[in-house]
Amino acid sequence: MRYSVSELSDVIRDRRSIQPKDLGAREVQRDILERLVQNAVWAPNHGMTQPWRFTVFSGEGRKRLSAFLGAEYTRLTPPEKFLPKKFENHVQRPLQASAIIALGVARDPHHKISALEEQFAMACAVQNMYLTCTAYGLGGFWSTGAASTGDGIRTFLGLGPEDSCLGLFYVGYPAIEWPKGYRKPWIEFVKWEE
Repeated sequence: MRYSVSELSDVIRDRRSIQPKDLGAREVQRDILERLVQNAVWAPNHGMTQPWRFTVFSGEGRKRLSAFLGAEYTRLTPPEKFLPKKFENHVQRPLQASAIIALGVARDPHHKISALEEQFAMACAVQNMYLTCTAYGLGGFWSTGAASTGDGIRTFLGLGPEDSCLGLFYVGYPAIEWPKGYRKPWIEFVKWEE
C-alpha cells in the first residue's frame, strides 16, 4: 500500500456539510484556502481540460457577494413568491462564513468535452475541497440555487458566455460539535454481476 487506507477511509467517512449558520467567527487563513484550491484542481477531468475557475471571497469580498446574492434573489423571484426569510439567507450566508469559493466552470472552446463532463470534473473538485476541509477540521457547505448558478452570477464572476457557475462553497471553522454521520449499509447500493 502507498498510503494508509484506514486513514483515508476515516477522512471520507468523517466528511460533513456544515451550513454557514453553524460556522464561527474564526478566520480561515489564506494558506489553508490556497490548499483547498490546490487540492481541488487534482480532481479527474476528461481530456485534461482543467475547467475549474475558482473565485475566493474573503474579508470585504464577502460583503460584495452578499449584496450581489440579495439583489439576484430579488431580481429572479416574482413578487408573489418573494420570501423575506429566503432573501435574508442569501444576504447572511456570505457573512457567516470565513470564505466562499465560487465554482466556475470554463467550457472547452473546442467543445471536445461535453459540458456535463466538465461539471462532473467540478463535482470531483468539490469533493477534494470537502475532504481537505475535513482534514483541517473546517466546515464546508456546497450551496446551489438560482442566484448562485444562473447567468447573473456567471456575469458577476466574469466568466464567459458558455461558462457556468455550479454554486458556492462556504468554508469556516464550526461553531458546533462535528455532526455525526449516517449511511445505509453499502451493500444495499451494490448489485454484483459475476
